[in-house]
Amino acid sequence: MIMALTTHQLILGVVSGTLIGFTLGLIGSGAGILAVPLLVYLVGINNVHVAVGTTAAVVTINALTNCYTHARCDHVRWRAITFFTVAGVFGALVGADLGKLMNGQDLLFLFGLLMLWIAYQMWRNRQKVPSVSLNSGIRRVSASLGSGFGVGALSGFFGVGGGFLIVPSLIWANGLSIIDAIGSSLAAITIFAGTGAASYAISGLVNWWLVLILLTGGIVSGYFGSILAGYLDKTKKGTLNAIFVVVIAIVGVYIVWKQIHQLSL
Repeated sequence: MIMALTTHQLILGVVSGTLIGFTLGLIGSGAGILAVPLLVYLVGINNVHVAVGTTAAVVTINALTNCYTHARCDHVRWRAITFFTVAGVFGALVGADLGKLMNGQDLLFLFGLLMLWIAYQMWRNRQKVPSVSLNSGIRRVSASLGSGFGVGALSGFFGVGGGFLIVPSLIWANGLSIIDAIGSSLAAITIFAGTGAASYAISGLVNWWLVLILLTGGIVSGYFGSILAGYLDKTKKGTLNAIFVVVIAIVGVYIVWKQIHQLSL
């Protein structure tokens, strides 16, 4: 799907892409949770489903490039995400089909509520040690399969990579550190978002011109975000966790407030 964009929208698209790419590289998520509201409220994409489908395509490419940077720094645990991503692909297909059936505004509202719940859970459990370790055999596999399918379904439903769900899920299911969970989540995001993007593209709900505009600002900024993540993990313990929670909470509050405000008009 190609939609005519004004010069103003093109500029805002590049700015949005820069923010999306940097956030994804830094905390392994945020591309989707930032992109959907940015496209709807800032760039001015009125069709929420087009915004969701376009976001899924952008997230796929940005996640792939950022995953490469994290993998070079040895922050990707391939074994930990194998079962997680296999189950997640099936979940993403189911979620994408359900998401396209919902009213766009209801989709955004639920999206905001989910973000606030995840932010609360991450903050509440910030001092806890994950109960499932990398060597727990069947428990680890079952935890990875269950959480992978659930995260994949939500990823496809909302048209996002699902990093804000994948990161805490990998910490819980596989006992990963925050930096390894961030790096590993990018590999899973590439697959989850790619599955959702394919589904939306088949339905004609991806604006490929806008995808290119967003990527113009996102790929380079994502590289610097990935480098900063590695630096903070080594020098400022706990900072990545705090940034992760704050970003999700702020955007979640804004989305919920915006939807409630629109309903009151």
